[in-house]
Amino acid sequence: MPIPFIDLQAQRRRLGQPLEDAILKVVRSGAYVMGPEIAELETALAAFGQAEHALACGSGTEALILPLMAWGIGPGDAVFCPSFTFAATAEVMPLVGASPVFVDIDPETYNLDPESLQFAIEGVKREGKLRPRAVIAVDLFGQPADYPAIARVAQKHGLKLIADSAQGFGCTLAGQHPIRWADVATTSFFPAKPLGCYGDGGAVLCNDARLHDLLVSLRVHGQAVKSDLEGRTFEHDPKYLNLRIGLNARMDTLQAAVLLQKLGIFADEIAARNRVAERYAAGLGDLVTTPKVIEGGVSVWAQYTIELGARDGLAASLREQGVPTAVYYPIPIHMQGVYSGYPTAPHGLPVTEAKAGRVISLPMHAYLEPHDQDQIIAAVRAYVKKNR
Repeated sequence: MPIPFIDLQAQRRRLGQPLEDAILKVVRSGAYVMGPEIAELETALAAFGQAEHALACGSGTEALILPLMAWGIGPGDAVFCPSFTFAATAEVMPLVGASPVFVDIDPETYNLDPESLQFAIEGVKREGKLRPRAVIAVDLFGQPADYPAIARVAQKHGLKLIADSAQGFGCTLAGQHPIRWADVATTSFFPAKPLGCYGDGGAVLCNDARLHDLLVSLRVHGQAVKSDLEGRTFEHDPKYLNLRIGLNARMDTLQAAVLLQKLGIFADEIAARNRVAERYAAGLGDLVTTPKVIEGGVSVWAQYTIELGARDGLAASLREQGVPTAVYYPIPIHMQGVYSGYPTAPHGLPVTEAKAGRVISLPMHAYLEPHDQDQIIAAVRAYVKKNR
């Protein structure tokens, strides 16, 4: 039998009947949108992520665009982000009329390089065509970016900082979640994520009550929220009093019910993912470049990514043996046509471009059995030894 890249069914079997009961409870309730499980999930997410507030929404992309809208970021504004990431990180800027500015990555962690960020901000300021407004750092492959250093750069220039934890929700640095340094932390609950639902979903975490209020409004078409109604009278449902341009960014109640069940075992799954990563490092570290986690960091290992010059040959060899692989990401965002006109850091993105041709990800999930992992390791070792 082929080895699954991510085994969602093993997790479903572990969750068992309580998961099915939670889903059926929502089906029977009829509260399919913004039912009571949404508020319950938001409370649980905030507690887990060390934040004062959490807002559930319909996707990780919506989670990124909502704070940009709340801050009024738009035409003429620059938002700095890595190019070595999924397109959603960059596409939210053009969606609000702003410009992404692409920044290079650290060669060991693949996350945003604070020095390249500094150069990029200075370059935009010198040119004078865009106003620097925000930074989006990405917790790529599950590990935290260098938030202390990135936050220092952002604060120096008066920029907002978003921690894009779409792949890294649950990661920590010195025991702290990214919200310790960021203005907001966002995540995706796409099924393949370490904490995933059974469809699309996302969340925004923050410590600013007023910002959270704005996010609540923007999530549902800019509807009036409690703070908007202070000192004024409106006798109808406040969702029909629309005070700002918003979105339909609500999460389905079914997804919240699923996530509440998964969140209950998430800490245990993070520990299991780290054990899998340790086995990979022990089995492959002498032959290929294996991941390096930032000092003091704990990764949730959304992917286990190695580097190899003969990547395509390895992928073909493993596929013949029933071992799937994936490449995240073969074409950096700044090299794709629709994004190629946006600015990059002054010295370019040499690390990003080099890594895109070398990275390949192996099966990674909390339920990867040792015998399956031994098969993967043996297949990689055999190929590398034969072809070096």
